[in-house]
Amino acid sequence: MRTWATGRVKIAGGHLAYHRTGGDGPTLVLSHGLTDNGLCWTRLATALEAEFDVIMLDARGHGQSSRIADGHAFDPGRDIAEAVEGLHLSAPILMGHSVGGRATADCAGAWPGLISRVVLEDPAFVPMPEASVADRNRERFRQQTERYGIMTRAELMAMGAKYHPTWHQDEFPAWLEAKAQLDPNALPTFAVPWQEPVARITVPTLILHGESALGGLVSAELAEEARALNRQIQTIEIPGAGHNTRRENFEAYLKALRRFLH
Repeated sequence: MRTWATGRVKIAGGHLAYHRTGGDGPTLVLSHGLTDNGLCWTRLATALEAEFDVIMLDARGHGQSSRIADGHAFDPGRDIAEAVEGLHLSAPILMGHSVGGRATADCAGAWPGLISRVVLEDPAFVPMPEASVADRNRERFRQQTERYGIMTRAELMAMGAKYHPTWHQDEFPAWLEAKAQLDPNALPTFAVPWQEPVARITVPTLILHGESALGGLVSAELAEEARALNRQIQTIEIPGAGHNTRRENFEAYLKALRRFLH
């Protein structure tokens, strides 16, 4: 692994921190899942840094990015678009996991001329909650963040080993660090159902997902719905993996990803 650059890019009301591998290959912008940070992509970025200029964003309220005031609504898809523009990137590939996948889809649907391809890792394509449910979700997230804040590194590592026994050891350093960096207001609220931005994507798009029986959010039925909404979309189920698809079958995931990107 070469030395990676770090920096900040301005967005509305703050900044996003990022790590960047550099290089002459196509630019690949990565958006992580909820409670992670940009460096949670380290294993994948290391595998791809000879082929791509990989940019790992810290989402708002995560990592070293801007904190979020109580009651402040934010649009993570717009944050990605503003980061792409602020970094003066030319038609990058956008890729996101979980909530970062939903944000990536929102960005791709709203700014179709900004990007060249899209990859979504088990995106959080879930139904829109009613207001009362959304309020309860925000409160639970705040409580979860507070629990992370009082746990020792050893306690967090024990939790990670318990719930993610198949993960490679390289996944845990950034995962642990991210929990200590989390803003209690970082849970985003999406304004429209996921189907709307997905239908508007105009570039080739790959959804990589795990098995629903193992915790994957994208079921066979949902994958079929996404393909029916948009002919640009193809979907691949990664066997033996769940929601953290790349972390649970890295080799199969990387092979499918490379096939799509090259």
